[in-house]
Amino acid sequence: MSQPNVRVRRTRALLRRALVELIDERGFDRVTVGELCERAMISRAAFYRNFRDKYQLVEQIFDEAMAEMTTPTDDTRSPGRRWADFLRHIAAYHQVYRALLGRKGSPWFVNRMRVALATMSGAHLPGHGPDDLVPTVISGMFVQSIVWWLEHDQPCSPEEMGERSSLLIRAVIDAAATSRG
Repeated sequence: MSQPNVRVRRTRALLRRALVELIDERGFDRVTVGELCERAMISRAAFYRNFRDKYQLVEQIFDEAMAEMTTPTDDTRSPGRRWADFLRHIAAYHQVYRALLGRKGSPWFVNRMRVALATMSGAHLPGHGPDDLVPTVISGMFVQSIVWWLEHDQPCSPEEMGERSSLLIRAVIDAAATSRG
């Protein structure tokens, strides 16, 4: 797949910046495509050449991160390392994630994130689908870990946060295995 040209990358960067500013000011649900275009100083046509709506803009940012976490099964990274890599993405786009997951954020996005993380977790837990309790709890822990980390201005490195979160999640997995047993 070819890299988007400079104009496309610039347009997307402007839209991401405008999205963060507007979410901080008004909340995600109240942001319109028109306001995004006006703030980013791009035309509506330019917006719609790149995205069908504001939800697709947010999904693209998140999907980039999920692609990092759900690499092929021959990935030799530990779960903690994959989580740390995901957190590095979160750190790179911390303003977007803080805005979407914060008080003025989007319940739609929080749910989208939980479902994606539950699906990923369920795929790595034998005998558990994404709708089972364990992947659902784990996805909630992932999201809450991100929220805590962002609300506290990333007090530790992605690696340390990945390790801390992995330990907590491992405890849930072990407790679930014991209770099944």
